[in-house]
Amino acid sequence: MEADNLVQRLGIKHIGIIMDGNGRWAEKRGLPRKAGHPKGAEAFRRCLNSCVKLGIPCVTFYAFSTENWSRPKDEVDALMNLFLSFMDEMMKLSSKNIRLRFIGAREGIPEKILEKMEEAESRTVGNTGMWCCVAFNYGGKEEILHAAKKAMQMYKDDEIDSLDEEKFSSFLYTSGLPDVDLIIRPSGEQRLSNFLIWQAAYAEFVFMDVLWPDFSEADLIAALTEYGKRNRRFGGV
Repeated sequence: MEADNLVQRLGIKHIGIIMDGNGRWAEKRGLPRKAGHPKGAEAFRRCLNSCVKLGIPCVTFYAFSTENWSRPKDEVDALMNLFLSFMDEMMKLSSKNIRLRFIGAREGIPEKILEKMEEAESRTVGNTGMWCCVAFNYGGKEEILHAAKKAMQMYKDDEIDSLDEEKFSSFLYTSGLPDVDLIIRPSGEQRLSNFLIWQAAYAEFVFMDVLWPDFSEADLIAALTEYGKRNRRFGGV
């Protein structure tokens, strides 16, 4: 399937990407695990540019999970420092008409990073192009629990008197965004890892052996092409 107008032909509205394999990429080269994360950041830049080029309306990158805090302290510290410096570059997304959104719990995030996140969101709020969502301090179970608590409080406050899927979805971090059509996971692992659990109820999954720092536009197109071969029935025949 040709790359031109590929996304439009497939009707894709939202893809999720689990950026996995930075540490293993470094270890394969005899480097400390944290050395792989700057290379992962470069892959993020390339992939985001490819998503813009291909016309993907919304992409969510899984950057840092609620479980990642349990990694070795030096690796977590390196990730936080990298993310902080990378935020300055994220500020420039406004020039590409990209709308930036961070999804995940805000509690527990270092104050300097939180300030940068909020500034980046504010700078791009008026843009009308693709959504670039970054899942940071994110966990699918935590997101659903957060939404359930919000619904419960609104019910107690007489702000809602019933609850359906559409209403519940509005309480999620991805409120207002379409459910994910495709989730891509490089690195050879074949699991969801607590990513977009609610939103991926009928998503297609493409698992790839390439480690994230080596992920290319050709890999992205290959994943989209594989998605195009799937028959999405949504529980029907």
